[in-house]
Amino acid sequence: MKLVLASKSITRKEIMNRLKLKYDVVTSELEEISNRTDPREYVEELSLIKAKEVSNKVSSNDVLIIAADSIIYKDGKRYEKPKDIDEVISNLKELSKTKNQGITGVTIIDKSKDVVETFSCVTDVYFKAIDDKDIKWYIEHEDNLLKKAGYSLEGTMSLFVDKIDGDYYNVLGLPLGKIYSVIKKLGYTLNDFK
Repeated sequence: MKLVLASKSITRKEIMNRLKLKYDVVTSELEEISNRTDPREYVEELSLIKAKEVSNKVSSNDVLIIAADSIIYKDGKRYEKPKDIDEVISNLKELSKTKNQGITGVTIIDKSKDVVETFSCVTDVYFKAIDDKDIKWYIEHEDNLLKKAGYSLEGTMSLFVDKIDGDYYNVLGLPLGKIYSVIKKLGYTLNDFK
């Protein structure tokens, strides 16, 4: 069985590489738009759009496609990739000393069985107080300021995290535990992808 990651995300590729599984990357070029207001439904729909587009690009039926989309969410506001440094600063001030949620929607398409599984995971992230000096330091030392959904726990932002309740990898954009549970439910083991 061939495994396909439907993502341009460097972080998702790094996570997949840690698993030492053989996989290909095929990306969707469609503009991803969702009008859903519920944050879980929003990321689920975007992951489904990516997965279906990639499924149409892949000619083989002996393939399992994994697509994901992530946001940070707090008090009714979605935090996605910031447009500029000013938005990064504003986001960090809003997230300081609060609980926010990393929410990832995932779609897995098993083309051989014509099965589509879509789900989402939520992880609570509690931030310490982040003052102006911390924000300035963060901006000067974080390499991926504009490439993540609000912030990235694997980088320097980890200094400002008080605790996490839930799947760490979910906040990074790929909830491995839940993904593997779905893959097992579909009847596969890790040996099927080596």
